[in-house]
Amino acid sequence: MLVYRPSGLKASCLLLSFLLLTAWETGSCQVHYSVPEEAKHGTFVGRIAQDLGLELAELVPRLFRMASKGSEDLLEVNLQNGILFVNSRIDREELCGRSLECSIHLEVIVERPLQVFHVEVEVKDINDNPPVFSVSEQKLSIPESRLLDSRFPLEGASDADVGENAMLTYRLSSNEFFILDIINKKDKGKFPVLVLRKLLDREENPQLQLLLTATDGGTPELTGSVSLLILVLDANDNAPVFDRSVYEIKIYENSANQTLIIRLNASDADEEINKEMIYSFSSLVSPSIRKKFLMNERTGEIRVNDVIDFEDSNTYEIHVDVTDKGYPPMVGHCTVLVEILDENDNSPEVAITSLSLPVREDAQVGTVIASISVSDRDSGANGQVACSLTPHVPFKLLSTFKNYYSLVVDSALDRESVANYGLVVTVRDGGSPSLSATASVSVEVADVNDNAPVFAQPEYTVFVKENNPPGCHIFTVSARDADAQENALVSYSLVERRVGERALSSYVSVHAESGKVYALQPLDHEELELLQFQVRARDAGVPPLGSNVTLQVFVLDENDNAPALLPPGSGGGGGAVSQPVARSVGAGHVVAKVRAVDADSGYNAWLSYELQPESGGARSPFRVGLYTGEISTTRALDEADAPRQRLLVLVKDHGEPALASTATVLLSLVDSGQAPKTPSQMSIGSTGPEAALVDVNVYLIIAICAVSSLLVLTLLLYTALRCSAPPIERACGPLKPTLVCSSAVGSWSCSQQRRQRVCSGEGPPKTDLMAFSPSLPPCPVPEVEVEEQSIGGDHSRKPRQPNPDWRYSASLRAGMHSSVHLEEAGILRAGPGGPDQQWPTVSSATPEPEAEAEPPCRRTSQRSRGAVWLGQKRL
Repeated sequence: MLVYRPSGLKASCLLLSFLLLTAWETGSCQVHYSVPEEAKHGTFVGRIAQDLGLELAELVPRLFRMASKGSEDLLEVNLQNGILFVNSRIDREELCGRSLECSIHLEVIVERPLQVFHVEVEVKDINDNPPVFSVSEQKLSIPESRLLDSRFPLEGASDADVGENAMLTYRLSSNEFFILDIINKKDKGKFPVLVLRKLLDREENPQLQLLLTATDGGTPELTGSVSLLILVLDANDNAPVFDRSVYEIKIYENSANQTLIIRLNASDADEEINKEMIYSFSSLVSPSIRKKFLMNERTGEIRVNDVIDFEDSNTYEIHVDVTDKGYPPMVGHCTVLVEILDENDNSPEVAITSLSLPVREDAQVGTVIASISVSDRDSGANGQVACSLTPHVPFKLLSTFKNYYSLVVDSALDRESVANYGLVVTVRDGGSPSLSATASVSVEVADVNDNAPVFAQPEYTVFVKENNPPGCHIFTVSARDADAQENALVSYSLVERRVGERALSSYVSVHAESGKVYALQPLDHEELELLQFQVRARDAGVPPLGSNVTLQVFVLDENDNAPALLPPGSGGGGGAVSQPVARSVGAGHVVAKVRAVDADSGYNAWLSYELQPESGGARSPFRVGLYTGEISTTRALDEADAPRQRLLVLVKDHGEPALASTATVLLSLVDSGQAPKTPSQMSIGSTGPEAALVDVNVYLIIAICAVSSLLVLTLLLYTALRCSAPPIERACGPLKPTLVCSSAVGSWSCSQQRRQRVCSGEGPPKTDLMAFSPSLPPCPVPEVEVEEQSIGGDHSRKPRQPNPDWRYSASLRAGMHSSVHLEEAGILRAGPGGPDQQWPTVSSATPEPEAEAEPPCRRTSQRSRGAVWLGQKRL
């Protein structure tokens, strides 16, 4: 049977051909066929091409195809003759369950131009399923005292077919005790009940074997049977009786747990213990129903025990037994029919198929982009849905069939204005309150390579310890390209240049794909403190685009150089230092000076001097300054002192592990008549002009102390003003951190020195220190305490050792400028979160004993990369 249902036309159509022609042009008509289930392969269904108004010759060129949700291979079309035929077995019960109506919805799609047709194939039921009982044998325990006309419900059979094919009749095998009665339950079919017609006698018949047969109403008739085993019990006279045999209850789905459904009421005419009853689910109740509902065996209350979902099942049939406590126990029976009422608890569903992306910007109005289908599992008004499109975009939705839409171009597109459209399809049902669902569609317009790779910042600072292993990874650069596909594939390369006499590629390399930067050889801080280069990122587009990023690699110092002793004269050479000393000198007189330098920097270059224990014995009249290297007398010399004194001075740095060198000093004690050289002549590399600079140094120290005092007073005044101001949420917070990467150091607590020449207006140039430190609130700088020791009338001071928890990063550079040693100040840094503090390094050439005091320090500038420049001159 073929039925045409053109959409959008009035029922009172005039000419069938005119209506069909209109339906084909709109591409949204419906063709109806019917086919019986279990039809053989190749069974003719209909001439679909002819009915849709399509020419056979254009089926293949126009890419004729069918789509059906969940039943793609059941039906097929012969593209040679346009006939729709059965392709595989169609089982109506598997396809639609027990639904009275069963149809296969086909969506026929042809292109050039794109047209969508909807075909409905109704599957007719045949009597191919016999009645089936859930068990092969039903057992009933019936006391012999049961009265005539007592009724015993039986479990009926089920038939997977529908309509007349599922209408069942029951027949009981011939016997003298029971007859069969049929109960017609509302919309539930017929259920068999055994009725007692003759009193039972357990002594004569302890058990009965009967056969119950079910026959359906199909043609031909199909039957099913179950064996009934009747066990005759002896004892209790009266069975409990419910006030009704069938209870009908209605509840809404999604009822809360422990919701009361019904309180059953049964009575027993017996007395005492035979009157006490226990309620329970019958053995006929399936495990799924037992999970959904809970029975109170004492009160007969049935409550909700699990999620009740209308979409899973809209009715539940609960068989309840009530058993008294007599011997033997007597059982009463009833049936509770629970009807589930639908609520709007299922959101609509939307599915987007047949996407045609990307869309050219010159696409014509009406071009189909996607096919959209919507559905809702609820029923009635709760299952009626409406579809809309947001936001305002040059696209619209066209309804092609019930719950089917097409997304088409509504106006001209311009990629230069918008390259990508984000569409939201909203589906809303008619329930109260209504529920909705959305689906996003991203419509992309064709892309060209018009974006170069971009780095997160134009410059990166990297810290690497010297003596790194060759090939170690020191940093990773990463650039992003806003384009898509191959236009966004980024490769990295070095911008080659010369570093001194060598090529940049001999120092570092960059991985083309990952952007990882590797050091190809060990770096030496004494040779190269800063390596600055550029990495280029280039995409794979045509033509390719690129950009550069600058990397500043600071090489951090390690303690890999032992202290080097300076020769006694300006020329080269080394060895022991020989010096005459007059016996008439007093205590505290400087007789010689050991000078050394360390090629390292910072704390690794901070030197200390000490006499070896074997030098001069326990009563040696000489000592060496811990940080000055000056050898002075501890007492007045006498005749008991040996005329030749051999001193071993150990010069040691403060690195980890510490490195050391040993200097040998030979002192000859002479009488006062032989005038020894002045201490300034005994010091290594000291000359006459040095004494002229002593006064200048004193004035400079006074000036620096005055400036430092003024700075401290200013800070105190500023702190007092800030403390008196109203409190704010964060009076002191960390500055915005700047990305500083370090592979070998791995911590912010490491600083890096960098020598710069800063003009102060007069005097020799200063050596500045650039310390990279984390953005932390300013904290007070701990002072270095100085204690005095008096030995033989000589007063000398030495700094106390700092707390071992502090970490040091210093820059110590020993040089000579007009015989005056300019030394850099060290930076004393705490552990994570600690303050920065100066720590002195001493290498003075002045003949007088010099106090080891903490020199002043000033902050000159702060860079955006978190760098702080500290300048200091040691006088």
